[in-house]
Amino acid sequence: MSSMPFYVSPEQLMKDRADYARKGIARGRSVVVLGYDRGIAFVAENPSRALHKVSEIYDRIAFAAVGKYNEFENLRVAGVRYADLRGYSYDRSDVTARGLANAYAQTLGTVFTQESKPYEVEIVVAEVGTRPEEDQIYRLTYDGSVADEQGFVAMGGAGEQIEGGLEERWRPGMSLADVLGVAVDLLGRDPNGATGRRLDASQLEVAVLDRQRPRRTFRRIEGTLLGALLNTEDPTRDAPTADDPTPGRHDTLTQGSPSESATNPETQREGE
Repeated sequence: MSSMPFYVSPEQLMKDRADYARKGIARGRSVVVLGYDRGIAFVAENPSRALHKVSEIYDRIAFAAVGKYNEFENLRVAGVRYADLRGYSYDRSDVTARGLANAYAQTLGTVFTQESKPYEVEIVVAEVGTRPEEDQIYRLTYDGSVADEQGFVAMGGAGEQIEGGLEERWRPGMSLADVLGVAVDLLGRDPNGATGRRLDASQLEVAVLDRQRPRRTFRRIEGTLLGALLNTEDPTRDAPTADDPTPGRHDTLTQGSPSESATNPETQREGE
């Protein structure tokens, strides 16, 4: 006796996949991306120093994600390869956040509709312009949908509550210290209304796209510098435009403004 074939309507199948992806994303800690006077800041609750939620893609483009690490890491690597190939084949200026967002949208959409399991990820692709009005922030969801965000975006478990707070407190032209203070305060709030946590520098992953830097604008912010920016009593308001005076990771700032003559041999290469 043959069994009856099991049938699921396309509408129910898509709904089940969307619910599955949303639940996976909601379990992750949130990430906030928001503009400031000199560029775009990325703030994530992430105590790990090895597994990054925020990364550089190309000269003026960065990537942030929440959800399943191995899945968004595969997307990040694919984005770097896309950018390198396009920049090499054409021109560096032809690599744009919009083009990268379109490529990601195609990948996510294909996986969502054709594979048995959708990606449990939500990502942001951001590009800093030469002026604040030229900044671009694109948000992509698990099904390949793309949204052009203005000013800020929050993703992850408490994303909706954080965006509500940003609508009230964020404004154009804020300093880096000010936007970090807002983002960290909102990340520490309990979405259920209980007393919020106080996040310190060791629990955060912070990076910027700084429009005042030539060509490669991405820098991570850690150590003493991050502590100073988070301290409301410290006069430090922005990240220095020069790199750390001592050798280290080329994309990381840990100190305040160095002397004008200080240079980092790993970053001060001819032509950059």
